[in-house]
Amino acid sequence: MTAFGDARLPGNSIAYKRTPIFATDTVPVALLKAHSTKAGCWALIHVLEGELLYVVDDPRRPASRAMLKCGEPPGLVEPMILHRVEPGVGARFQVEFYRILDQSDANEKTKR
Repeated sequence: MTAFGDARLPGNSIAYKRTPIFATDTVPVALLKAHSTKAGCWALIHVLEGELLYVVDDPRRPASRAMLKCGEPPGLVEPMILHRVEPGVGARFQVEFYRILDQSDANEKTKR
């Protein structure tokens, strides 16, 4: 499990999507501003090179900042929590999205 503060990626979650790899000069502007994932959507921010400042500035959480670095645990994004990133020079990163495994997922796995 990956932690950020007291939050943890639920053990019954499954990855369902990844972004392209972003670099300092290709990161979408939307990620630099406060934004959130949808309900039920968790995410991990994987730093592949350099470092990336991950800022949680949602009024429902204590303000927090974490410097994410290559080779260290990813940053955890909670559903519907406002956050933003500030990539350092030479940073490369990717975001992996997760959802909670539900019964239809379990049924699909047993068919295979």
